[in-house]
Amino acid sequence: MSLIIDGKKIAKEIEIELTAKVSSMENAPRLSVVQIGDDPASASYIKAKANAASRVGIHLTHHHLPIETSIEELKSLVNDLNESEDGLIIQLPIPKKLEPVLEMIKPENDVDGFHSENLGKLVQGISGMTPCTPAGIIELLYRSGNDPEGKHVVIVGRSTIVGTPLSLLLSQKGVDATVTLCHSRTKYLEEHCKEADILVAAVGKANMITKDMVKPGAIIIDVGVNRTSEGLVGDVSTEVKEVASQITPVPGGVGPMTVVMLMSNTVKSALEN
Repeated sequence: MSLIIDGKKIAKEIEIELTAKVSSMENAPRLSVVQIGDDPASASYIKAKANAASRVGIHLTHHHLPIETSIEELKSLVNDLNESEDGLIIQLPIPKKLEPVLEMIKPENDVDGFHSENLGKLVQGISGMTPCTPAGIIELLYRSGNDPEGKHVVIVGRSTIVGTPLSLLLSQKGVDATVTLCHSRTKYLEEHCKEADILVAAVGKANMITKDMVKPGAIIIDVGVNRTSEGLVGDVSTEVKEVASQITPVPGGVGPMTVVMLMSNTVKSALEN
């Protein structure tokens, strides 16, 4: 039976470090979260962010707009917040007609790390805002004693939010993992997964990774959060615990790390800008 990698515990360690930084600052970092509509998952995520901000000492403001909000109204709000805040998030999902506004967030305020300029910096290995889930996974690996240097990491899922930026982070000099990035068109997926020293599942499909896809002793990072009739489950089947050496739970694994890295990016922005 595999050991659990406790994301809640590691996130708490990072929160303590951030609280110390914030307490030494003249002004508390400012973070604004813009929500459009009433998506229940968005409300849950924002609550988790607000609670973390309160614990660390970040001043978070929640701007809750109706689904009918026009692109002009959203642009005006973003322009104002770009000038007043250290960090700015537009909580996804939003109506498609409003998506162009995402690029109006200043890259230095883009604490989610989604802006095209920040992704470009990641490709070039230049310091910028790193997407929170990939950054959280890197911290999770190091702080759980799983240095990825020289390891074969297989990532299943190539989104620009998790899979692709994570592959770039793991490939950077100083991290030095060997990375295989798999996706929906990958042939012989099972064979690729079975070669992984560290297997990252980030596809959003419940129980997709089964124990016959995992090399005995592998480290499993489960990014998936899937709402089912049985509650929240990951992309990795529970049977994988029989063969993996360590595994992240869902919930309580990667999720808390994503939130705390958002806090980390906000503190970074406040200190640097």
